[in-house]
Amino acid sequence: MNAPPGPELLGTRLRHLLELLDGEVAAVYPALGLGDGYRPRFTPVVRALAAAGPAAIRDLARSLGVTHSAASQTVAQMARAGLVTLAPGADARQRIVRLTPKAVALLPALEREWAATAAAARAFEAELPYPLSGPGGLIQQALAALERRPMRERITAELAGTGPEGGREGIPDASGGAITEGS
Repeated sequence: MNAPPGPELLGTRLRHLLELLDGEVAAVYPALGLGDGYRPRFTPVVRALAAAGPAAIRDLARSLGVTHSAASQTVAQMARAGLVTLAPGADARQRIVRLTPKAVALLPALEREWAATAAAARAFEAELPYPLSGPGGLIQQALAALERRPMRERITAELAGTGPEGGREGIPDASGGAITEGS
């Protein structure tokens, strides 16, 4: 039997985990009457807008704990699916997101799915040696570590030979120059 992949495949393994989780959540949608094209990433946005009312994309991103870019991409997909509308805000750069009647009609099914998914997630986490969610969970700890020192910094330190693992000397950057920490 092969050893499990190490940190060199971290991103690949995390994407695979997310695909498994999202795929299984989406698999219950037809039984709940959620049409084709509804995605698990829409539910937190729908729930936030249902609870707090219309919001700027930046405020949605902050409340969901995602980047502005991620929130904007999700909102754009939701607008194409007819679940939200966008209108200019008080500031010309701001766009206000509102649920459509189509999205509001989905709320009872989404509430059932959300409650069942949350219960299933708690049971899943109970099987793990470390909690994934919550303030002390592994995901929050990983996010905090990357806020303290982004992955790009960590990679360039290794390439420059100044990281904890020593890096490798002489690896050129795209322009042919040497990669140094901070470049």
